Amino acid sequence: MDIDDDERIKHREIVFHRIHPNPHQARAAALFLIEVDGILHAEPASPFLLRVSYDVLKTTLIEIENALCELGLHLDTSLFNRLRRALHHYTEETLRANSGLELDELNSTQKLFAKRYELIEHGCRDERPEHWRRYL
Repeated sequence: MDIDDDERIKHREIVFHRIHPNPHQARAAALFLIEVDGILHAEPASPFLLRVSYDVLKTTLIEIENALCELGLHLDTSLFNRLRRALHHYTEETLRANSGLELDELNSTQKLFAKRYELIEHGCRDERPEHWRRYL
């Protein structure tokens, strides 16, 4: 099923919780999201409000929100924002299901995190070859 650009491109606002050690969560989120495949535009409207445009066939709002939560940012949990996000999640999931895309065919922000994890220096990497790891 072909989907026109008006339905594929979503423009959303992500509201962050005001009580957080980082007073500019929207700016931090915009800097991260601009590198994600499928994100067309990410702009902080205020320190707590992020406006984002994305292609729903490449990424979804729930994937974006999960990625931001993994970065340590806190989304606003007021009733209005939770209901609005739930409605967006449902409509995007329905649109993707109607387009005939399988989950395996879609790009995910999980791939971005996997790539980022490989590049970060941390103590969780075993530099030994695979055949040596089995013996120890």
